[in-house]
Amino acid sequence: MVMKKFINDPANLVPELLEGLVVTSGDIVKIEQEKLVCRKEEKAKDKVAVVTLGGAGHEPALSGFVGQGMLDVSVVGDIFAAPGPVEVLEALKRVDRPAGTLLITLNHAGDVLSSDMAQQMAEGEGLKNIRNINTHEDIAPGADAPIADRRGLVGCVPLAKIAGSAAERGWTLDEVYRVAEKFNDNMATLAVALKGATHPQNGMEIATLGDDEMEIGMGQHGEAGTGRGKMLSADETTYKMLESLTSAVKAGSGDKVLLLVNGSGATTMMEMLVVARAAKKFFDAKGIELAACKAGEMLTVQETAGFQLLLAKVDDEILSLWNDPCRTPAWCW
Repeated sequence: MVMKKFINDPANLVPELLEGLVVTSGDIVKIEQEKLVCRKEEKAKDKVAVVTLGGAGHEPALSGFVGQGMLDVSVVGDIFAAPGPVEVLEALKRVDRPAGTLLITLNHAGDVLSSDMAQQMAEGEGLKNIRNINTHEDIAPGADAPIADRRGLVGCVPLAKIAGSAAERGWTLDEVYRVAEKFNDNMATLAVALKGATHPQNGMEIATLGDDEMEIGMGQHGEAGTGRGKMLSADETTYKMLESLTSAVKAGSGDKVLLLVNGSGATTMMEMLVVARAAKKFFDAKGIELAACKAGEMLTVQETAGFQLLLAKVDDEILSLWNDPCRTPAWCW
């Protein structure tokens, strides 16, 4: 199948995109052992390291969030595929330190398998003080569905910000894990798609929707959501999604929330800002304070049209960490 993408040999996509990342952000990141995206200026050994893993093709996630105040290392897999446990082990060995390491894993079968195996291998090699946190905030299967059935979506990005800020402050591994898990337990994500993507290495369509159709809850790789329906307006779509999300995080009048509007790859900033506006109106009507809001592409799926809404109920501790400085290829404040 002919693809309209500016690529060269599909087999070289990952090394070429990583080379491009260094060309554009070489003052922030460097590549080690071909698939490890690392901070160029390494964190002091007396501070907790934060590591994650995942397939390429979702840029800027995950490697775009390596840098001060966020991730120390991102282990990169092939397009839409988890890296192997050996590569994850190499990352854990690279950041091994007395302060310990937090390993952030999105709840997808391949990622979880590689993460768990790498941690077991690390323990076998004498590496200690590694804690693993699994993000599973997708509520498409139901907010009360078993964790194993709930995918990790864009929630890994703000969680890396919270954990990374805590680590940068010099908090202990137990403290970093505690605040990361608090955020993890109080966030939820829903996605909506209008058009699916093609796999950039083989041209396969990962999802197909009709011209007048949308699907709430579609997964990052075309997994089924809550069912297809007719296209709704921005306000109607946002309100429908936020009703489910506020219920999932148990947010009500007087609570503070953080909202991310994550573009899936082919959604314009214009549309995302219209969605953010609708969200503010929704929260104002319910007496909920929108304490932090960010719109843009954070975790994409090639040219998928649609967006993910991440909602987290937050407190002053979380907001303080969120507002700490960071300097990564994708986020800098």
